[in-house]
Formats: sequence, C-alpha cells, structure tokens
Amino acid sequence: MKISSLPVPILLLMLVLVQNGESVWLTLPESGVKCVREEIHNNVVVIGEYLVMTFEGRLHSNPTISVTVTSPNGNILHHKENVTHEEFSFTSSGSGLYMACFLSDHPDIGGKLSVSIDWRVGVAAKDWDSIAKKEHIDGVELELRKLEGAVDAIHENMIYRMRREAKMRGVSETTNSRVALYSISSLSICILASCAQLWYLTRFFRNKKLI
Repeated sequence: MKISSLPVPILLLMLVLVQNGESVWLTLPESGVKCVREEIHNNVVVIGEYLVMTFEGRLHSNPTISVTVTSPNGNILHHKENVTHEEFSFTSSGSGLYMACFLSDHPDIGGKLSVSIDWRVGVAAKDWDSIAKKEHIDGVELELRKLEGAVDAIHENMIYRMRREAKMRGVSETTNSRVALYSISSLSICILASCAQLWYLTRFFRNKKLI
C-alpha cells in the first residue's frame, strides 16, 4: 500500500491518530473495580500510562490506586499497588481483549478518584523522537515516516479483521450445517416414531378384530 495513493484528508487523519494515541478518563467508584478493554492483535507493542488526577469528596493527602493489566488468557502483564502515577509496556502474545483494571486503595474514606489513562498501541507507541535522532530525520520526512507506519498498521489491521471475519463465517457455516443436520435427524426420528406407532395400533386393532 502506497502513501501517495491515499487522499490528503485520510493522510491528515492518520497523522492526528499517530500523534495522539488514545487517552481515556475514568472515575473510580468509592468501592469496586473499573476496567478498560482494548482489542489488540498478535505481536503489537503497547505502552500505557496512568495518573490519579483529582479526588472528589473528603480530601485525602495522597490518594492511591491498585492497577492490574491482564492478557486475554488471564496472564498478569502489569500489577502495581499504592501508586498515583505509573507506566507499563508489553508486546501482545496473542489476539484478543486486553484489560486494565483500577481499584482505589482507600474505599473507606468516601469520594471518587479520577484517573487519566494514556493507552498507545502499535505505531502510536513508537518513540519517534529517538527514531528521528538515530536516523537523522526531521520535519516532513519524519511525518512521512509516521504516515507510512500508520498505513502499515491499518493494512495489518484490515488483514487481521478479514481473517477474523473468515473464521467467524466458517464457524457460522459449520453451525448452520449442524443445525440443518439436527433438524433433518429430528424430523426423520419423528416420522419413524409415527410410522411405528401407526403400525403398532393397526396390529393391535387387527388382533382385537376391531378392523
């Protein structure tokens, strides 16, 4: 896929996405856990950063939280307790929903915590400043490199979704075939049962000389 073949508005949109990544605000309940989920495919670099911003309700000198990041199969990728600001990073080992859960360490004092989460995946997780210094590029060339990375990421995501669609279509077709086979089998059994019942009743009445 060539960068030059894409319309200018799409290029500008991808540039904004590459620069901004994804930021989320969460308001934690007084008790209980609140989670965010992100669908990520295999072998993708993920960088996250979270920060406790405000504390609503009764003031607390140092509100802290506990954070756990898990993979689709339940493996713990990051876990911290009693923190107000921390970063995490990992490379996905499989496709699926990755989850980050946040819990207030002081549910007994009342009020709500507000947490800012910066979740960067794939191209957005790259350290472009380091790349620019290492390869001695800047300005327009650097922006073009970002766009090229965005195009590659979108292309890979499209391929991933096409494969998922093909897999789901296969599962759907298999399910439909099994349902059809089950329906035919059930109908056949009902017909056989009806024939057997008719034969039995006919024989019974003939033995009784009623017919």
